[in-house]
Amino acid sequence: MTEVLWDVRVFDVEAGSAAERRVIAIENDRIASIADVEGSPPDGARDMRGATILPGLIDAHAHLLSDTSRSPGFGPPPPKHGESPRPAALGHYLLAATADRMLRSGYTTVRDVGSYDDEASILKLAVDTGVALGPRIFTCGRIISATSPGGEVFGSMYREADGPWEMRKAVREQIRRGADFIKFMATGARSVVREDPEPAQMTLEEMRSIVDEAHRMGRRVAAHAEGLDGTRLAIEAGADTIEHGLSLHREPRLLDEMAERGVVLVPTLSTFFDLAERFVDDFAPALVEQAKRQSEEALRTVEVARRAGVTLALGYDSGPPGTSARELLRLVDAGLSAAEALRAATLGGAAALGRGDLGRISVGGAADFVVVDGRPDEDPGLLTQPEAIRLVVSRGVAIG
Repeated sequence: MTEVLWDVRVFDVEAGSAAERRVIAIENDRIASIADVEGSPPDGARDMRGATILPGLIDAHAHLLSDTSRSPGFGPPPPKHGESPRPAALGHYLLAATADRMLRSGYTTVRDVGSYDDEASILKLAVDTGVALGPRIFTCGRIISATSPGGEVFGSMYREADGPWEMRKAVREQIRRGADFIKFMATGARSVVREDPEPAQMTLEEMRSIVDEAHRMGRRVAAHAEGLDGTRLAIEAGADTIEHGLSLHREPRLLDEMAERGVVLVPTLSTFFDLAERFVDDFAPALVEQAKRQSEEALRTVEVARRAGVTLALGYDSGPPGTSARELLRLVDAGLSAAEALRAATLGGAAALGRGDLGRISVGGAADFVVVDGRPDEDPGLLTQPEAIRLVVSRGVAIG
């Protein structure tokens, strides 16, 4: 089956430039050809009338959850006192709605970095088997953590382990669960009162065991890293991506090393904003004050990382679903140009996943696109406006 998109303005995220009046032919889930518009559109072609086409966007740091507490305006209102409790099965419908909302906002690929009760793995299976409509999902299974207060807070999102051989076993368990990559906690979490996110949560030997086992089995490794000590050890251990990484500006040589080795930084600016400003009434005051400091550090780290040539990937780490483009605007606020922010939301995410066929528009590449009215490379705020999203193509199938 061939799908033709006629008269599109193709934005090349790598070059940072656009080509007008192009026609793209799709066969199955791949781009068959890209050519200049000539004559009239063939029968059945979709005339985009000069709208801008971008590679399908990638959210490289999401938590796919049925819990909607951090997604105001999404999902049913909380039950009132005296109402019957809601069945747990409702959560599956919320997951399906999450996937649908994310896809229709232009995000054709999502990297899940931890969910409760294997919800992301269930949703991935539903999407892959055609039961639910949604983006490509890559999941880490459960987050590997040392025994910690966070394990009590996050429960089934974590797999706690101690010592290098137990860490290896934890990696093997996630692979058995179907994990596409492995994630571990190099430091504590900023959202747990009894955890200090500054020191390393694991030893270097433990981190190396995780990375070695994952790489041996062909899986990439993401490290949750906030404080400098844990971040330094995660880079030394060979992690492929640093999640958050807000302290890196304190030791610029680490950013130089990341740039040289191709380690990707996923700065997740929105999550610091959440704790510092958006959900201040939901968190302990000490965590709110800490988030204010971390937010400033995260912005500085993005600025220094950009100068060092570190590959940046967009990761929203927030909600509600379908609003990941807010992180795009925060990257611009941190000093990236609109084109650089779009690169983080496409090629950067593909680099985080180790998938060179994603995040670009090229013959033979994945047929994942978002078609936008206007010029999002000049005004990325368009991607926060649902009415500006003309069409989404995911794995060769047009939606919208």
